[in-house]
Amino acid sequence: MAGRGWLRFGCAGLGLLLALLAGPAQAGTTGKLSGRIQDRKKQPLVGANVIVPGARAGAATDADGRFVILNLPPGAYEVRVSLLGYRAVTVQNIRISADQTTRFDLDLEEAPLQMEEIVVDARRPVVDLNVTSNLAAIQKDEIARLPVQELQEIVNLQAGVVSSSGELHFRGGRVGEVQFQVDGVSINNAFDNRASLRLDRSLLEEVQVISGTFDAEYGQAMSGVVNAVLRRGTDRLRWDAEVLGGAFLFDGDRRGVALDEVRPGQIQAYQFSLSGPAGVPKTFFLVNARRGLFQDYLYGIRRFVPTDRSDRANNVFRASGDGEEVPLGFSREWSGVVKLTNRSLPSVELNYQAILDKSESRPLGWAFRYLPDGRTWIRRYSVVHGLDWTHTLGPQTYYNLSVRQNYLNYRDHAYDDFTSALYDSAGPLQTDDDFERGAFIQGVSLNRFRQKTDAVIVKGSYVNQITRDHQIKLGAEFQRPELSFGAPGTILTVGDGIARRINQPPLFPPIQTYRPLIAAAFVQDELEWNDLKVRAGLRFEYFDANASLPGDLANPANDIVGAPPSPLREVSAKTSLAPRIGVSYPVGTNAAVFFAYGHFYQMPALADIFSNADYRTLSGLQARTSYAAMGNPDVRPERSVQYQFGYRQAVTEWLGLDLNAYYKDVRDLLGTEFVATYNDAEYARLANVDFGNVIGFTLALDQRAIGLLSTSFDYTWQLAQGNSSDPREIANAAAAGLDARPRKLPLNWDQRHTLNATVQLARPDDWSCGVVVRAVSGQPYTPETAAGFEFGLERNSGRKPSGTLVDLRAEKRFKLGARPVHLFGRVFNLFDTRFFNGFVFPNSGSPYYSREDVRDAVTLADPTRFQAPRRIEIGVSLRSVQ
Repeated sequence: MAGRGWLRFGCAGLGLLLALLAGPAQAGTTGKLSGRIQDRKKQPLVGANVIVPGARAGAATDADGRFVILNLPPGAYEVRVSLLGYRAVTVQNIRISADQTTRFDLDLEEAPLQMEEIVVDARRPVVDLNVTSNLAAIQKDEIARLPVQELQEIVNLQAGVVSSSGELHFRGGRVGEVQFQVDGVSINNAFDNRASLRLDRSLLEEVQVISGTFDAEYGQAMSGVVNAVLRRGTDRLRWDAEVLGGAFLFDGDRRGVALDEVRPGQIQAYQFSLSGPAGVPKTFFLVNARRGLFQDYLYGIRRFVPTDRSDRANNVFRASGDGEEVPLGFSREWSGVVKLTNRSLPSVELNYQAILDKSESRPLGWAFRYLPDGRTWIRRYSVVHGLDWTHTLGPQTYYNLSVRQNYLNYRDHAYDDFTSALYDSAGPLQTDDDFERGAFIQGVSLNRFRQKTDAVIVKGSYVNQITRDHQIKLGAEFQRPELSFGAPGTILTVGDGIARRINQPPLFPPIQTYRPLIAAAFVQDELEWNDLKVRAGLRFEYFDANASLPGDLANPANDIVGAPPSPLREVSAKTSLAPRIGVSYPVGTNAAVFFAYGHFYQMPALADIFSNADYRTLSGLQARTSYAAMGNPDVRPERSVQYQFGYRQAVTEWLGLDLNAYYKDVRDLLGTEFVATYNDAEYARLANVDFGNVIGFTLALDQRAIGLLSTSFDYTWQLAQGNSSDPREIANAAAAGLDARPRKLPLNWDQRHTLNATVQLARPDDWSCGVVVRAVSGQPYTPETAAGFEFGLERNSGRKPSGTLVDLRAEKRFKLGARPVHLFGRVFNLFDTRFFNGFVFPNSGSPYYSREDVRDAVTLADPTRFQAPRRIEIGVSLRSVQ
């Protein structure tokens, strides 16, 4: 134990030392500008000054007329080029994207006499021929034109992304296989590998979505990376504000609900941002605050309160509620950002940022339509804050260092106090078959759950442009999350009453706390030789669960008489080494091909490996099977090997084409295995036994504005197969008496056809109107041939109906005095579509009817099985005079 402790301490110290030496693997926070300056005769110009005033950066051209400027934050810049004897040129709207190279070539005109400077407006290439993977970079002006409000909605519109049951799947991967970052540092919650923050569009400078293969600087992800680059403080005082209101508008008869009136205040959002000099030399700030109020489209009537007591035996229902109409689902949220930037030290930029999100909500539940106070409260508080240090050592070298704290506190229960008498007076939830088809009439939800993550992340990177064509990047990362989760006291149903259990392990343990150790290091090499671009890298990852398991799994609780003893043993640390490479090569002036290959590793969500991991619960297990899958902190990283090939072409100046095909071989996914014991029993536990593969292609067309019209189109065909869609699926199938043998089947999110299309009409600085269309084929489901029986039908052998969603956004710009004002409207689900790959009855394959209408009467009466209805929002935004 002591030796193991020193090993952990040594690994932690090594990870911290590497991070301090290299800095936060600031993946995706800055970009690069490079190119060539020539005269009109195509001869290189030596010593031309290339200046980016907005970033306080610049370079001089070499003997070949080439230059490189590193470490530019994402955004649109002016670039000024000048040389004695030549006419100076300023080019506007040069776009820099995080972690990418923007090409900028220019021919200068000879001018023996001083001549007026030329100002031209740059047009971003319709396709980027230098990219070696499938990357979408969405700038803030593009985000402003989309009918979206937050980061996840932007991501959902990208090629290769499939939404299933409200979760996003990249390139056929499971939920939780995507790394979400803010300014290059992870915001994933280690508990479930999902983003711990919701980010409003007003905060975003750029969003990068990488699906498929990605560079070695990105880790703990197998399917994709989303990097949100936040706005920065400005050198002049600026502000902007937005007010938004909305409501649901739909035909209630089509959804089986009474719609008495439109409620304009159902959706409200207020946002204000202020940026400028902070009053301290060379210090700039950004402050953003947002308030959001949301009431879902279904309303209930408070006919009952939790303490009512009905005489169900005699069908006497005693209701003491006040009869008030209340929303069945709602949320109230505060969020904000504080960002400070200081450049007072020579060649150093120091940033501090804090992102906060606090909300309370009650989930939508049709069964609570007459007892709305019987629901639990969900309260969530998260903050991500820390320091970023960027030090430019010279024109070709800089390093970053980041220290962040990711904190999340989540609570889900009706009453905070486990001993509250309110639980006793209310009792468990009760329904009656003779009253309103499954509606609760008394009691309160006894669910109690809390989860807290407190993680400190230290990351760093070092970048050196060794030569004009060769750049190397080194980085390291260290993380030690403290993860707590569980029931803060369990309340059991005993007849019409309750019983409490707390701190009675192993069946009723207190909230458990875990402290795993996570570290990584990478090297990334980028070579641009003539027209060939190569990005190659290697990533090392280390994970120590800092936990223990029974020494002999055949005697899990160490209580089988006559069996070998099974003392606890500490699980081993897990390591992985992941090589990755991407190559891009032009096949003409306006076209390029690329190929990418890589190995990608990811530890499963800590909630999966640590939940139910106390094997003492198996004490007394004899001659039977326990189907409740035990946790397993000794699992290996999940892994995938991916191949990608693509072709990009600027067909014309206004039309770009992007075609790529991909294949993923996925192994060591978390799944269920059954372990036999010495006394002829067996139990389920999680292990690296699941597998799958994904094959597909995407076709994207981007048409730049021709007159008023611009369009974009992307189509994805994909086949995603595996032996299970969820780690516990096999155990659940076995418990239900179904065929649980492993075989390759369509995964739950196997959506063969996905089409996203955007059509926009716009007159710059005047008005715009845009439509987003999403058309998808049906996802799989498991059919029934008779009530409750599958009769040997394969899992996921049926297909749901296809679906189409249309969203709309329109905007009119005008001025109030000198101040710009934007009036906008958004319509989500314009045609009030009721089905979009949601619930279907397994005996009919339809969301609208069941072949067993008596058995399924409660579900047939539940309108929440449908897609959320049409939602209309109207808002106005104002900003300071520029």
